[in-house]
Amino acid sequence: MSEEQYHTYGNEPKPSLKDPVFNRGCCKMRGEYTPGQTVLNPRGCKMNEFNWMKDFEGETPEGTPLIAEVRFKNDHKDFYTYPAELELHEGELVAVEAAIGHDIGIVTLTGALAVRQMKRKRYRTPLEEMKKVYRRARQNDVEKWLSAIALEDSTLYRTRTIAENLGLEMKLNDIEYQGDKTKAIFYYTADGRVDFRELIKKLAEEFHVRVEMRQIGVRQESAKLGGLGSCGRELCCASWISEFQSVTTTVARVQQLSPNPQKLAGQCGKLKCCLNYEYDAYVEALKEFPDSNISLKFKNGDAVHQKNDVFKGIMWYSYTTDRNNIMAIPVDKVKEIIEKNKKGEKPEKLEDYAITMEQHTNTNEGYSEGDLKKLEVRN
Repeated sequence: MSEEQYHTYGNEPKPSLKDPVFNRGCCKMRGEYTPGQTVLNPRGCKMNEFNWMKDFEGETPEGTPLIAEVRFKNDHKDFYTYPAELELHEGELVAVEAAIGHDIGIVTLTGALAVRQMKRKRYRTPLEEMKKVYRRARQNDVEKWLSAIALEDSTLYRTRTIAENLGLEMKLNDIEYQGDKTKAIFYYTADGRVDFRELIKKLAEEFHVRVEMRQIGVRQESAKLGGLGSCGRELCCASWISEFQSVTTTVARVQQLSPNPQKLAGQCGKLKCCLNYEYDAYVEALKEFPDSNISLKFKNGDAVHQKNDVFKGIMWYSYTTDRNNIMAIPVDKVKEIIEKNKKGEKPEKLEDYAITMEQHTNTNEGYSEGDLKKLEVRN
């Protein structure tokens, strides 16, 4: 970060709203901010949304609070009520109710679409129990918010040192300070349960804030930290995926992928989310293929299935007595052979239907589907 991007208050450097370390999707300089100003940068965060119902004026009974969706750091979002006279708009900084004190967030949705979003996320909190938007953020609210954000990196590094000295088997991933600088959420990953009671004491003494420890999964860790995938692009979980889907070995098997964990695992150590992208297309294409468990019967021996080429519409078979020599048979020819077998007819030989032949090589590289089972992720 360049020197001019900092503003000094006492001995602490303070980032501006334009700083990339923000990771909150802001675009305005702090010195230019005035209450009610839009600070949302559409390219700043994967959690931004397009309100296609923005101009829709739904009927709200008089005295009924309105709903706003508010975003905080990374993928942290929540819903709040606010009175109609406040007239909130997307992109405004607001002070919202917290368990103790207040927090600062950015309005991402209001009105009818915010209500639909609540239903989509199965938000169950009754309206009267929902937290409230206090006001638009004032200049001093933003000042304190920025000073808290400036402490996050140094707090993270110091916390890692303290946890290591205590011998705790955990990995600190990220820290989120509350807007009023009175509380901090510490995100961590661990293989098992961690007794961090002593850690919480030391953190409270060191940083003079209330401490909340929140355990996350390895995929959430990758989403927070970011990085580049084997495809050379930014990780999907860090750039656009907001809801994780289960990834199982069935997905890899249907796509005829080698069960090599080193190739199929992402940076989180689990099966890559992108294995799901083409799965439905493979399932649809394979509906045209006959059952691969059916053996083809010929006068000179039976043939068993070895693999498929879904895009070329080819199935590979070999004789049970010679599994190293495999032959490519078009799907329509395979169906023709199966129909003949059902009528009790046996064609002369497999070679008569083959369009190409090759030596079978083991593509599993010593791995089995059991190795992939360890990498499955289910939600």
